[in-house]
Amino acid sequence: MKKIVCSLLAGGLLLGALTGCGQETESKIPVTLNEVAHSIFYAPQYAAIELGYFEEEGIDLTLINGNGADKVMTALISGDADIGFMGSEASIYTYAEGAEDYGVNFAQLTQRAGNFLVGRKPEADFKWENLLGTKVLGGRAGGMPQMVFEYILKKNGIDPKTDLTIDQSISFGLTAAAFTNDDSDYTVEFEPFATSLEEEGAGYVVASLGTDSGYVPYTAYCAKKSYLEQNPEIIQKFTNAIQKGLDYVNSHTPEEIAETIQPQFKETKVDTIATIVKRYKDQDTWKGDTIFEEESFDLLQNILEEAGELESRVPYEDLVTTEFAKKAAQ
Repeated sequence: MKKIVCSLLAGGLLLGALTGCGQETESKIPVTLNEVAHSIFYAPQYAAIELGYFEEEGIDLTLINGNGADKVMTALISGDADIGFMGSEASIYTYAEGAEDYGVNFAQLTQRAGNFLVGRKPEADFKWENLLGTKVLGGRAGGMPQMVFEYILKKNGIDPKTDLTIDQSISFGLTAAAFTNDDSDYTVEFEPFATSLEEEGAGYVVASLGTDSGYVPYTAYCAKKSYLEQNPEIIQKFTNAIQKGLDYVNSHTPEEIAETIQPQFKETKVDTIATIVKRYKDQDTWKGDTIFEEESFDLLQNILEEAGELESRVPYEDLVTTEFAKKAAQ
């Protein structure tokens, strides 16, 4: 994370410069953001960090990788995080369980699924029926990656329970490593893992879940109802920074974006980042604004119902606010 650096003047001005730097740092509002995963899929967020947009809004951001929506929501509800970034299904589950201080979604970031189906060999003419009778490394039950995968299978007339075997025993983020050593035919992967498997010659991207599922409200920013009520200015400033990040990625080339966010992915070559960013841009992954529309929320609940994860629908008005997103988009 970038920090404000004060230029220290020589001689008698040194103390004054130090004092000024301290005052400037203290004026920043500390905000802890817990993200579901650290992935190039969320490039607008990292662009906002690296380009200083949070600092411009007066926010001193601490970013934590929660490694899964369930863990992010736990951190949010417990107060270990101010803002959670995850699939909005987690907020629906929490609300449906009767939580009084539930999570409210205030800004949507992605509008496509961010994962890809990786096979053992190239399949230029891949069709989803190719999965019949195969074994696939999938995601956690009730999580967006797995539910979107099942949603696509059903759209193509495939029963996820009987027409193939989906292994859900591998922890989030570890499926790519498992795929290189087990007997699975396919695995569902986020970036950079999908491209890493290709670069290693261990797998080949054969389909995009984001393309084949259509527009889905895949990830959004969420805060507890009490935090939103008590800190509307912070939420607005945070949303403004994310909107600036969206504006940047939607107006720059994959190569430019890769150079900007590379400090967030030091282990990944810039060329590889650019390849991944292009893959996401080509499928129209990132929204133009952060407004979480009711139609998208309804689609999300349809997916939850089809997956058997939602007994009764929850009200959009309780779980989503568009107040901050609309102001940020002006």
